[in-house]
Amino acid sequence: MTPSASPLSPLSIPTVSAVPPGTVATPLLLACLDGLLTPSAFKDYGPNGLQVQGKSHVQHVVTGVTASLALIEAAIAAQADAVLVHHGLFWRGQSGCVTGWMHQRLKALLTHDINLFAYHLPLDAHPELGNNAQLANVLGFTPSADGFARFGEQSLGFLGQTTLGNLGALAAHAEQVLSRSVVRVGDAQRPVRTVAWCTGGAQSYFEAAIAAGADVFITGELSEPQAHYARESGVGYLACGHHATERYGVQAVGQHLAHTLGVRHTHIDIDNPA
Repeated sequence: MTPSASPLSPLSIPTVSAVPPGTVATPLLLACLDGLLTPSAFKDYGPNGLQVQGKSHVQHVVTGVTASLALIEAAIAAQADAVLVHHGLFWRGQSGCVTGWMHQRLKALLTHDINLFAYHLPLDAHPELGNNAQLANVLGFTPSADGFARFGEQSLGFLGQTTLGNLGALAAHAEQVLSRSVVRVGDAQRPVRTVAWCTGGAQSYFEAAIAAGADVFITGELSEPQAHYARESGVGYLACGHHATERYGVQAVGQHLAHTLGVRHTHIDIDNPA
């Protein structure tokens, strides 16, 4: 006599956990960011992509400029699953020791199981969502019919037009829009039309901007040689702040993720005088 089959117990039936709406698997989020920002196209100063692995799924992404302890703690308070930044934790030339500030930041991320995504040059260069493109939107620069022209190493610099008339008016506009003091080198009455810019610490791009025919160059920082180049070439130079010029790209990417993937996005600006 064949024994009758016993019914499956509840424990023997495989279950599938429901994924809440607006939640994306971490590998899919990484694939979306890599597809959007194409990090393999750039020779960079550190790794782009997922720098610290956290939760397997992401529902809330916090964006910020730099993976500072202050930003990480704010993301923890906001119950974020992932942090997306322009300046990550790891750079070429570091000692590799997990001590001091590195230990504090990593401990906070790992303790709370938070993913850290970082994109440096790819975030500067994106033609629509990148730092340079977004700074153009903020400052009201206009492209040619074919879009913003590019210049400099890895084509990171952008060229466009302004209608503000002279260097002094452009500097005053930048101060008002960016809410910080601007260092101007050059005669305030100098006429300006063609603007070259590259956000952050791109002072080394100034000579390429001059060669590209710019009337003025805008970046975040000013080093000693560039002041002389500006005076001797007659091309204006505006240093508008490293942090101040790089606040906008990561926000735009976060908004893009919210729109395309349905995740929650919060931008947190940790002020930096640099």
